Amino acid sequence: MDLLNTLVDKGLRRELPTRDEALAVLATSDDDLLDVVAAAGKVRRHWFGRRVKLNYLVNLKSGLCPEDCSYCSQRLGSEAGILKYTWLKPDEASKAAAAGLAGGAKRVCLVASGRGPTDRDVDRVAGTIKAIKDQNENVEVCACLGLLSDGQAERLREAGADAYNHNLNTSEATYGDITTTHTYADRVDTVQKAHAAGLSACSGLIAGMGESDEDLVDVVFSLRELDPDSVPVNFLIPFEGTPLAKEWNLTPQRCLRILAMVRFVCPDAEVRIAGGREVHLRTMQPLALNIANSIFLGDYLTSEGQAGKADLEMIADAGFEVEGAGEVTLPQHRADVAAAAGGCGSHAEAGCGSHAEAGCGSHAEAGCGTGCGSVCGSPEPAAVPEVNEPRTDLVAVRRRGAGTDLAPNA
Repeated sequence: MDLLNTLVDKGLRRELPTRDEALAVLATSDDDLLDVVAAAGKVRRHWFGRRVKLNYLVNLKSGLCPEDCSYCSQRLGSEAGILKYTWLKPDEASKAAAAGLAGGAKRVCLVASGRGPTDRDVDRVAGTIKAIKDQNENVEVCACLGLLSDGQAERLREAGADAYNHNLNTSEATYGDITTTHTYADRVDTVQKAHAAGLSACSGLIAGMGESDEDLVDVVFSLRELDPDSVPVNFLIPFEGTPLAKEWNLTPQRCLRILAMVRFVCPDAEVRIAGGREVHLRTMQPLALNIANSIFLGDYLTSEGQAGKADLEMIADAGFEVEGAGEVTLPQHRADVAAAAGGCGSHAEAGCGSHAEAGCGSHAEAGCGTGCGSVCGSPEPAAVPEVNEPRTDLVAVRRRGAGTDLAPNA
């Protein structure tokens, strides 16, 4: 297919595709899907080999958010029965992080609900970063705290943060339909503040909120212009009790096409499969590793993911390898820029998730209760769902790990 040959050539040269080419990827047929994945895989392997970076998320503060983001279970007015708790103490957060790091995660992503941090909140997070780095010298830490005020990005960097995540989520044209309590421009401003402070910028999107192909291309092109080191691709988790609970618009095939489009537009950026991969990619997750070079493991902010052990087995079975702590994630030209800025160093440029269920993760919890609707010791096999049927059975509220007395999925 001439389109795919053109996109591979452009990806290897870091050349931006045209909008029409990006839209054409989303419009490809299921018959061409494996060709699309193979083409995106050539670009992925050129820049990242067969390595998969593991990221671990710690939800420092859950629920009770004053913002009205329609996708989020922590939003103002949410009726989702999620965990609600205020700030974890530094030692609690460090203990939670240790579970993921012991399982091979290179980066810890510290997330807190809310519009944005106060200066006191920045101090809290600084203490948490210190506690984590005192125990794990080479760990990378990404903060995800909402909209930043002047000077806060610099303070986080001084405290030892390597990266900052703030997702654009959707196109500028449709942003007001998703959130009214802040603007798309506010989000762009925060990503720019992080960049300017020397932090590695992490910014991505959420697919499946009812957006058009044009919206998806718009937000990914906007991300390319912002030039984050990492681009998390979230697939909407339709929580009951949120305005988007009925939005079941994704199939595994569409998710793969979206990931491929992101890879072609952002060829040398870390592309991460983030929240919702188990819900929407399902058994096609291993195929997605041919496009993305990073994942979150285990549980998400407020929902449960598949067992961490299953994630590691999936990576190995698909012929990939977990990226080691001493390996550089980014291609050399990006790593050099990061090192010169004094930001994320030469380790890796990942990012944390989003306030919209961008994944967390730990590494090994092979038992049940993984959010996949399975029942331990069930004598009857589960019924096979119809194709494209909403998989509400895959959305399970997190009841373990941070903010609870139960062990994490790690």
